[in-house]
Amino acid sequence: MGKTSPNPENPRQVGILVLEEDAQNAAGVRQLLDSEGWRVNIVPDSNFLLTELRSGEWSLVVANIAVIGTGTPAFAILNELAAVPGDEGGRVRILYIVPELTGSKYMKMLEQAKLPYVTRPFHFHDFLEKVSDLLFEVHAIAVPLRQVSYEFGGVRKKKQEAKKVSSMFAARDAYSYSEEEVAEYERQESAGKKHKPRTNLGDPNQ
Repeated sequence: MGKTSPNPENPRQVGILVLEEDAQNAAGVRQLLDSEGWRVNIVPDSNFLLTELRSGEWSLVVANIAVIGTGTPAFAILNELAAVPGDEGGRVRILYIVPELTGSKYMKMLEQAKLPYVTRPFHFHDFLEKVSDLLFEVHAIAVPLRQVSYEFGGVRKKKQEAKKVSSMFAARDAYSYSEEEVAEYERQESAGKKHKPRTNLGDPNQ
């Protein structure tokens, strides 16, 4: 049987390039992104990053700001690519990871430049939602995760209402999401918190 060609409209074919030199941190980011089924490639330095970018396979770059630096050609190239609106042909977005101990060195500059970033350590739910928002900007995915979460909430409400009027033998396929999926949403919802638009997902006061 031949290999199935990837569907470009399928969010599980999205490619994400991660710049991180610390193996443990890289593994943690990979695990989070893998949980959504996205294709992830870890590169240890800017040279590998630029080489991979030339392939055109990547919709998002997640980069440790301490590794890439702010005065490097790679930093300038990433920001130039990310500045192109999705409706005007932009196909790459950048999300910077700011290590907690270096935050004061980079955050002000990133905020002034209106560049998206998260500070580490970060909440995994916040991180994934920010990643999906950026992917949605360049049409790499059809629906952002925060919208999926909203739909899960609607499904949960329907199930609760159905239980009031249906017998315990009601058809399990009456809804588009499985019990396991809804349970996962409820677990994430209870562990998370309500969000408002912001660039620094690591600041709990925003």
